Amino acid sequence: MNKSKKLILLLFLFVFKFFFAQNDNEYREAFTLKLAVDSTTFYQQEVARSKYLVKDDILQIYPGEHIFIEAEVKDNKIQSIKVVKENINPAKTIELEFSQDVSGRQNKGMMLQVSNPFDKLLNYDAMMNVVGKKGWFKTSIIPIKPKLRNFELWSKTIITLVLDNWRFES
Repeated sequence: MNKSKKLILLLFLFVFKFFFAQNDNEYREAFTLKLAVDSTTFYQQEVARSKYLVKDDILQIYPGEHIFIEAEVKDNKIQSIKVVKENINPAKTIELEFSQDVSGRQNKGMMLQVSNPFDKLLNYDAMMNVVGKKGWFKTSIIPIKPKLRNFELWSKTIITLVLDNWRFES
């Protein structure tokens, strides 16, 4: 290959990488988390600018967040995940939304929606940090059928969830 073709190829690869790297979304911006607890109490916390993936493939999500994670799959296993700004690769992007249902200034429940873009049963592990309790508590999760969305519901006021061990089930 002559020098001009190599230069054009390198320039194309650089622009391609730059364009797709713009979709990465490693950090959440700082925000004030406010959660209703009961008719007279609410919980408030300043959440600093922080990584969505707190360690390796461990995702932390707060109420009010809507997140897209792209999964790299190899040999029928999820090898890695990364948070992205937009769902530009729907065949490998898991969509998550964590919300609180409030009525009359009272917590009516928390909901985590997770979509499975894959042709396989998707599963993960979850731990929660709850208002009024110290520490993290494991919670059960229903595996998500292929190409569907699951809705996990809790009555407790959850400050944050940690989701990890993303995997396919038989």
